Amino acid sequence: MSAVPPAVEPPVAAANAAAASFAALEAKLDYLEAADVDLVRQAYRFADQAHLGQMRGNGEPYITHPISVAGQCAEWKLDAQALMAALLHDTLEDCGVAKSDLLQQFGPQVAELVDGLTKLDKLQFTTREENQAESFRKMLLAMARDVRVILIKLADRSHNMRTMGDMPRSKWRRISTETLEIYAPIAHRLGLNQTYRELQDLAFRYLKPWRYSVLLKAISRARQRRRDLIQKVQQDVQTALASTGLQAHTFGREKTLYSIYRKMDDKRLSFAQVNDLYGVRVILADTLHCYTALGLLHQLYKPVPGHFKDYIAIPKINGYQSLHTTLVGPANINVEFQIRTETMDLVAESGVAAHWLYKSNPGDVGGGAELGTQWLQSLLDIQRETRDAAEFWEHIRVDLTPDEVYVFTPRGQIMALPQGATTVDYAYAIHSNVGDHTIAAKVNGEQVPLRTELQNGDVVEIITAPVSSPNPAWLGFVRTGRARSRIRHHLKSLKQNESRELGEKLLAQALRAEGMGQLPGNEAADRPIWDKLVRFTGSRSRDDMLTDIGLGKRSAGLLAKRLVTLLAAQGIKPDALLLTRERYTAHEHLSQGAVILDGAPDNISIKYATCCRPIPGDAVVGYLGRGEGLVVHIEDCAVARRLLHKDAERFITVSWADEPVRAFHAGVLVTVVNGKGVLARVATAIASAEADIVHLGMTDEAAQEALELRFVIAVRDHAHLDAVLRALRRAQSVLRATRIVPTTTQSG
Repeated sequence: MSAVPPAVEPPVAAANAAAASFAALEAKLDYLEAADVDLVRQAYRFADQAHLGQMRGNGEPYITHPISVAGQCAEWKLDAQALMAALLHDTLEDCGVAKSDLLQQFGPQVAELVDGLTKLDKLQFTTREENQAESFRKMLLAMARDVRVILIKLADRSHNMRTMGDMPRSKWRRISTETLEIYAPIAHRLGLNQTYRELQDLAFRYLKPWRYSVLLKAISRARQRRRDLIQKVQQDVQTALASTGLQAHTFGREKTLYSIYRKMDDKRLSFAQVNDLYGVRVILADTLHCYTALGLLHQLYKPVPGHFKDYIAIPKINGYQSLHTTLVGPANINVEFQIRTETMDLVAESGVAAHWLYKSNPGDVGGGAELGTQWLQSLLDIQRETRDAAEFWEHIRVDLTPDEVYVFTPRGQIMALPQGATTVDYAYAIHSNVGDHTIAAKVNGEQVPLRTELQNGDVVEIITAPVSSPNPAWLGFVRTGRARSRIRHHLKSLKQNESRELGEKLLAQALRAEGMGQLPGNEAADRPIWDKLVRFTGSRSRDDMLTDIGLGKRSAGLLAKRLVTLLAAQGIKPDALLLTRERYTAHEHLSQGAVILDGAPDNISIKYATCCRPIPGDAVVGYLGRGEGLVVHIEDCAVARRLLHKDAERFITVSWADEPVRAFHAGVLVTVVNGKGVLARVATAIASAEADIVHLGMTDEAAQEALELRFVIAVRDHAHLDAVLRALRRAQSVLRATRIVPTTTQSG
């Protein structure tokens, strides 16, 4: 076999050389000053040298990829620094170039942009998912500080998707799924609709190639049949608008393959049943002309009820503005019309990139420069409250694909929230402090539960109180990442504060057992002792050490012994009388540092075991679980007895407060004669004793005469529980009523 004829090689080499040359990019840089073009050329030379010898999957020099990315950024008219970063974006990751090299050669802004784009492959993470989450966290935070980061990243992803066929098939699913779930929604969130649609179609092509191919052929056949129809519609529209003196540009457009596939899949339609494949975009001079054109179109063709949306009066959250209406065109084919101005059209297609496109004429920009800033700012807010990358990404993902709901403040201001958002989401959207102190909400003047989902047009009023704080139950229904991260941040801070106080109390209690009356203070004279104890534990600070004691991660007894040694070195000796009294009477009464149980609902460092459900009046013990704070058990609980046998040093003395501040849960077993209305009679008996039913379970024994009902009820104390049991025993059809207590076979 002979080699490839030499005559074939020069054209291929010439084509590669042309694609890899700066000339291909320079032709798009006519909007830049000559000095800026020189800077971009310098970045090209640096990148070309760094990628020398590297090839893409299709055999082209690697530098063709950065040039294509920079070319897309040039179409958005991004500035010289962004174009330089686009050319250099893979040098840190693939070429071993240091950030300091870029800093010295091109300045801090370009270096920061490139760093924001670079994955964290050099760091070690436990899973690929964790690595990915950390990479996105870094990219999104860099984007929140400078939106050019994500514009370059989206240009990079677009070119990678266009050339996906040159990659190994093993990568298609992962990269396409990532594009569909992350990058396309980010493009949509920032108003980059053209990029959003392209990324969706490309990802669809590689995720479901067979369906993509079948749908593409069906569209091609339909396009041939309906091309004349769209042209007729455009002519009719132009004629109707011109007759009233309106100057307009009309463009026929087609739904993307992915949007057609989604509609067919979601609504279980065949291709023939999708009757709004085509649309017409009408571009006019100003907003007044848009509304005038809408009226003319509704006279020309019959509108489809319920298919009109005014995004000019109420823009989408990403800044999109347009009038949408679906009309029944010729041959009874539905045609969607989008009516907007040239400014709105540019924003609709380019989103945040419109800020740079508008620079030549700043007076036209409107709110373009502010597009997406509300969401970008929320990224920084969430980051401040979330240190874990996976948790950060979880919060962000819920905000990436919002179908907006538009609600009003009491003063008439419009706010956009994701579909399914509740009054608590609305409160946090106003301000974190409003959300933190929410106690009630009114929708359209009527008080509603905080979990109420908001609808378009609702007028929402939030009622706050300085003493109120976030409720853990809110995490079960909030929709936005901002609300979720803020609530979790508060609960973590609360748990840390309470655990620190509990740890201090436990250390004081353990120190009394060693004969020392009180802990060293916080004065300067006592600081060396605390510093030595902190170094002994390896903790970062005194507060961290006390928090670890409260969470059960460190032994209060061991640290008390160490503290006695440190105090003795300063001449402070144990009190022999106190030591004797503490050891002699420890089994008879509580020491002064004992933990008092008042049942405060916001005290999340103390839990009440569900295996035995202790209530005031029960003899109880406290088990300092490892990392879970203090768990309270009934003294005779089988689980507690097993733990005492295995881990006795982790038990501490606890006592009920004289007046607990809330009700406690107790299990009750009620055996009844099966019959009509028996459940209602039992519930009435419980209510008559002023107890609340928290949970009900029953055995599946409908055919038997006797039926067991298992309740969890809320009671104040032991006396209240006895009153409930007496009321139940007096009730008609009740055979027995007893408290459910743990047996030796139960486990925690």
